[in-house]
Amino acid sequence: MLLTRDKQLRLFAAAMWALLGLCTLAACGNSTAFSKDRALPIEKGEIVATYPHDPDSFSQGLVVEGNTLYESTGLFGSSSLRVVDLETGKVQKIIRLNDQYFGEGLVKSGDRLIQITWKNREAFVFDAATLEYKSTIRYAGEGWGLAQMGKELVMSDGSSVLKVLDPETFRTIRKISVRADGRAVGDLNELEMVGDELWANVWHRDVILRIDPNTGEGLGWVDLSHLLPANRRPHREAVLNGIAYDAASGKLFVTGKNWPQLFEIRVPSLPKPVANRLEK
Repeated sequence: MLLTRDKQLRLFAAAMWALLGLCTLAACGNSTAFSKDRALPIEKGEIVATYPHDPDSFSQGLVVEGNTLYESTGLFGSSSLRVVDLETGKVQKIIRLNDQYFGEGLVKSGDRLIQITWKNREAFVFDAATLEYKSTIRYAGEGWGLAQMGKELVMSDGSSVLKVLDPETFRTIRKISVRADGRAVGDLNELEMVGDELWANVWHRDVILRIDPNTGEGLGWVDLSHLLPANRRPHREAVLNGIAYDAASGKLFVTGKNWPQLFEIRVPSLPKPVANRLEK
């Protein structure tokens, strides 16, 4: 029996909330909640500009390069890889995954786009210019977020432990245990290198955690709870997810699953654009 997209979303949301189990309301249900004994600084993202975003896009991975967005979308039967015009939000190219795949994180590595999947344990390699399929790389465990970190890749699996991977084989080189305010931070999702820091979405929370990739220690929080009010979100799983940083321009973009807008934001911790780093 074929399920409608709305019913699929409701079933997916129910399954995901069942997995939360012992997660408390303060940790997950309230996106602005932080630990009472927090010591890390909290920055509120300032909205610089807004752009259209396809509300049918269940955003899982986001990469920006100039005026081009590369986006991975999820859900069984609806997953895709897209090339999108940043200014208009229009999809310029799209590859739809087979129905058994649930698209997740995405990275642009040289002239390749690498898209991981949730439980299929397969990463797909595409030509970045044409979206021509090149190869499949298999890996262990679940795939959530993916980012380029120097010559290596870093991947999340929904836990508090990140895997640093060989970009050709996905062999695990080392692991990073992430902690903030003295506690392990689970539900790490979309990832992005922002300067020398690793930034991570935390599933079901409207925040980004800034992470020292060498130690796994949290450096600070970015509060984005004001971007899209709950009454404008179509369902419970329409959460903040998607971080894209353009080092050349110093611009940072964020969005969410089935959000109608993409936001350019600014926070004090953003590094200077590459072109301006020699300025005093």
